[in-house]
Amino acid sequence: MKVKTHKALSKRVRATKTGKILRVQSASSHLLTHKSDRSKVKLAVAGCDVKKVKQLLPYL
Repeated sequence: MKVKTHKALSKRVRATKTGKILRVQSASSHLLTHKSDRSKVKLAVAGCDVKKVKQLLPYL
């Protein structure tokens, strides 16, 4: 049976070359001038959720 990729999640996370999974914080698409640089940084996925993400994105 073919394993399918969860398309909604694939649009929200990215993998680095080292294999770390990054997500984008909410509220970072507009009105960025008054927000701090720290709030606009891409964040790593929590350790407890990495297993779930890898199940949903088998080809990541």
